[in-house]
Amino acid sequence: MYIKKILLAVALLGLTAAGFFAYSIYSNLFAPNTTFNNEEAHLFIPTKANYGDVRDELLPLVKDIESFDAVANRKGYINNIIPGHFIIKKGSNNNEIVNAIRSGNIPIKISFNNQERIENLAGRIAEQLEADSISLVKVLRDTVFLKKQGLDEQTALSLYLPNTYEFYWNTDAEGFREKMALEHDRFWDDQKRAQAKKLGLNPTQVYTLASIVQKETVKADERPRVAGVYLNRLKNGWKLDADPTVIYAVKRSQNDFDQIIKRVLYKDLETDSPYNTYKYGGLPPGPITMPDLSAINAVLNPEAHGFYFFVADVSKPGYHLFAKSLSQHNANRRQYIRWINAQGVNR
Repeated sequence: MYIKKILLAVALLGLTAAGFFAYSIYSNLFAPNTTFNNEEAHLFIPTKANYGDVRDELLPLVKDIESFDAVANRKGYINNIIPGHFIIKKGSNNNEIVNAIRSGNIPIKISFNNQERIENLAGRIAEQLEADSISLVKVLRDTVFLKKQGLDEQTALSLYLPNTYEFYWNTDAEGFREKMALEHDRFWDDQKRAQAKKLGLNPTQVYTLASIVQKETVKADERPRVAGVYLNRLKNGWKLDADPTVIYAVKRSQNDFDQIIKRVLYKDLETDSPYNTYKYGGLPPGPITMPDLSAINAVLNPEAHGFYFFVADVSKPGYHLFAKSLSQHNANRRQYIRWINAQGVNR
């Protein structure tokens, strides 16, 4: 009888231990283990990260990091870290978290526009992808790559079309460059190349002219008319006389692209730079900014007209007054000069 009681007690202890063990396993694997209130949390795991790095990122997101450690170890994740962008759902358990961060690298959307230089583009991309700006500048300026694309240092920016694109967050600098080259070739299909050729331009020249149109007007509906003015000037052998190119030339000559120039002065027109279209004929050596697709399409589909001049229309902010003759333009220009003087804009 006494032995039976001992055996019964041992059995009960065993069942209790087994139950506790089963509960521990269940808690570790299947109990919710997140702390955030949003519907999901985004986790960015760098290339070459170790488990300690991942653990540090997870600390503010999970309630019980030790239980996560146990599950991560049991599932072999600790020695098999995958870099990328991952999403953890609110209320996820350890099993679900491990599954999410070892096999669910999710693409992100990145965007860029209106960058004036490769350095600016690299900085913008580095804010959105893992690749750093130094490595980006290096590969975007790589002369071997540029030569293969029919580009050089002055025209390098024309490879990159402003838009929103889908990338894996851990895409490296070369990966970004290669995908953008493919996007460039996809955009410049046979139809667009034929449109450019009809205008006497190649894709890079279209991009360069579009960059001037971009700077001249913020109004997308006015861009085909502005493009038509510049194409009229080119067709007739006139200098472009584009103020934005002068501003770019001044910034470039002073190596200061942070300065804001609202008014072009007569002394600026004397800046000796191939980007100064008051001083040199034809298009500048390359784009002065990254034009929107609307500006590129405006050059490819310009408005046909007889205008050769334009100046800001002070009665319609953002728009311009267009003229066919110099005398008409000078009359339009006088109203602008009076207005800008009244505003006290000296630079």
